[in-house]
Amino acid sequence: MFSRRWVLFGITVVLLTCAAYLLGQWQFHRLTERENGNAVVRTNLEADPAPVSEVLDVGRPVDESDEWRRVVARGTYSPGESVVIRYQTRDGASGVDIVTPLRTVDGPSLLVDRGWVQTGNTGADTVDAPAPPDGQVTVTGWVRADATGRSATVTDRSARAVSSAEIAPTLDGPVYGGFVDLEKESPAPADPLARTELPDLGNGPHFFYGLQWWFFGVLAVFGFCYLAYDERKKLLAARASERADHAAVDGEHHAADEARSGR
Repeated sequence: MFSRRWVLFGITVVLLTCAAYLLGQWQFHRLTERENGNAVVRTNLEADPAPVSEVLDVGRPVDESDEWRRVVARGTYSPGESVVIRYQTRDGASGVDIVTPLRTVDGPSLLVDRGWVQTGNTGADTVDAPAPPDGQVTVTGWVRADATGRSATVTDRSARAVSSAEIAPTLDGPVYGGFVDLEKESPAPADPLARTELPDLGNGPHFFYGLQWWFFGVLAVFGFCYLAYDERKKLLAARASERADHAAVDGEHHAADEARSGR
């Protein structure tokens, strides 16, 4: 067991077991984060709508605790300044989301993701989206945080993700940070878009992934112990066989000596 081969094997097993333990802990930590995040989202989804000015502010990113909080705003849509969010799919169908600024009665514009419409969804598509309601509208929606990265870059009034930081420079006047996914509006439009899908509040596979990593760690230790036991058993069997062979040879020598003495 203290040969170079077994020492290296033992060190490898220890390292693999430690790695499996840490990976399992990481998955359980992600599970805790998911549970805490889901608790915040559930609370926000069940809460009564708050005035948008109490939750969002101009140029300020959305707080994590406000994600999916319901807000209400009054104002007038600016359909000519809509931004098309391409490459959005629903149940395998291609489409786009339409984000239209709502110039609120408080002054700043609020970016409203009015919903999804099915299209061919190629980069060259011209999207003929249903128009929003005319005149003053009361909008209720869920607060969402801005996307980041190149996908949020606005080109020719289209992007692949929504970011107030990218859309605001294309509009006149101040713009609230973040945006809202439309829940309902009054008056209702003549041709409404498909509303946003609410988040999945399941805990995901993290618990089972954590158990899986720990099982791998236990399996590595068990495998090492079994192989060590098997190796020891073979060594003992080999020594017993060797002793038996020696005993047989000694017996033959003793018989030969007695035979010679008898003569």
